[in-house]
Amino acid sequence: MLLDQFRVGPYLNFTYLVADSEGGDAVVIDPSFGIEPVLRGIDSRGVKVRYILNTHSHRDHVAGNDEVRSRTGAKIVAHRVAPLGQDVSVDDGDAISAGRLRVEVLHTPGHTQDSVLYLFEGHLATGDTLFVGECGRTDLPGGDPSELYDSLLHRVVRLDDALVVLPGHDYGATPTSTIGREKRENFTLQPRTREEFLQFLRE
Repeated sequence: MLLDQFRVGPYLNFTYLVADSEGGDAVVIDPSFGIEPVLRGIDSRGVKVRYILNTHSHRDHVAGNDEVRSRTGAKIVAHRVAPLGQDVSVDDGDAISAGRLRVEVLHTPGHTQDSVLYLFEGHLATGDTLFVGECGRTDLPGGDPSELYDSLLHRVVRLDDALVVLPGHDYGATPTSTIGREKRENFTLQPRTREEFLQFLRE
């Protein structure tokens, strides 16, 4: 597998280029503003981008969709309730394949109703559901702190500790992490009741 992480745009976004091999089939995850370095990476790697995977519909995660699609012919993938133009609509448990690369979809509402994680080859693209050392906001349109509680404390914490976390922004001490490390160090993943979590987010 080939994996490139690009920090692009004014909001410290991470866009990912993932391929089954050099010159093989690929996906782009969350193309943000300032997509040019990613386009150069596609060209230099010689990969064929089959899909654009959006973790959610906020503008800074979809701004480069049209440019990547225009350049590569890739299909846009998003959760079925995402309010954006999508060629492939997915839901929890679905999978997308690009060559030998298989990407599983986990629906994790909370930051937005359409938030998903993408799981592939021991890696987890978490968008704005989970950052290194933090979690996504719930005070923007479509946010729901109670749903984020379920997504984080009932779903994310049950994932394999060895999974490499690929966040949607460069907000943490390191650009990547693991589920195990986040369970130990991320204060948003510590055991809490729903009421304690909601109070914690309000503080």
